[in-house]
Amino acid sequence: MITSADTKKAGLCPGSRLWREVISSEEAGWKTAYNQNWKAPVLDLAKGFSPTGPEYQLWDGQDHSSLSQLLNGADAVINLLGENIAAKRWSSVQKERIISSRLLAGQALVIALQMPIVKPKVLIQASAIGYYGFWPESASAPDCTEDSPVGSGFLATTTIQWERSTQQAEHLGLRRCIIRTAPVLGLGGGMLAKLLPVFQLGLGGPVGTGRQPFAWIHLDDEVAGILFLLDHEELSGPFNLVAPEHSTMNDFVQSLGKVLKRPVWLPVPSPLLRLGFGDMADELLLAGQKASPVRLLEHGFVFRHPTLDSALFA
Repeated sequence: MITSADTKKAGLCPGSRLWREVISSEEAGWKTAYNQNWKAPVLDLAKGFSPTGPEYQLWDGQDHSSLSQLLNGADAVINLLGENIAAKRWSSVQKERIISSRLLAGQALVIALQMPIVKPKVLIQASAIGYYGFWPESASAPDCTEDSPVGSGFLATTTIQWERSTQQAEHLGLRRCIIRTAPVLGLGGGMLAKLLPVFQLGLGGPVGTGRQPFAWIHLDDEVAGILFLLDHEELSGPFNLVAPEHSTMNDFVQSLGKVLKRPVWLPVPSPLLRLGFGDMADELLLAGQKASPVRLLEHGFVFRHPTLDSALFA
């Protein structure tokens, strides 16, 4: 698995938690090449774990030669690498880091696959539902499926480039699945780790109007979805990794308050968010996407946590 440099640079779900869940799953039977925070452990899942655990090797995110050695003989590659989109305010420099971290790694991956190695059979390429654009009102947001067109905004521009960065792998004979992932919910990091202290103090509340669409997926389903795509050799192309239930930001904060038995009363006004986060506020916090996992459901994937209540009570 190729993911970002540390647990603080893996988006709403820490990459380290995600790959630990993938490689520890009893359903997995894969020899998988992956990188955690510019590190690349290679683990033979079919034979189980060694007493010392996975082995790590540093990788700078650009050196295709060293990466090719790690890919040699692997059954699958999962590319999640990218600068955390929510780590810092979106200055021009930070936007460039967000894009370049994804493109350089994707390009290095393709070059590594072109070298004379025993190539993996499948590439899981990360993306996000920001691909479809963003809407401030759930009532007017379209239900985006995998066939919906790319939207506008910085996130859409970033994700389309991210997806295309490894497109050439298909011409090298790899089956490629693109996972357009929603914000991931799960204990141990990510979005909930940032919100729980605030809500536990009784200071939680709606973000902006609260009417913006809030798409999400539980960590268990994110991992299960990746394993599902690894195991089903007939599948390729884009897949929305998002829970089937459509929710708003208000739905989310009310459910979280109910789970924690804390009041939800202190709204965070839009002007304050724009002052603190700039452009990021309009795309990440004050707007969202309404998306459905059409292709996963069509092929028989069953969500363990299809509703917010089931996800937050898990």
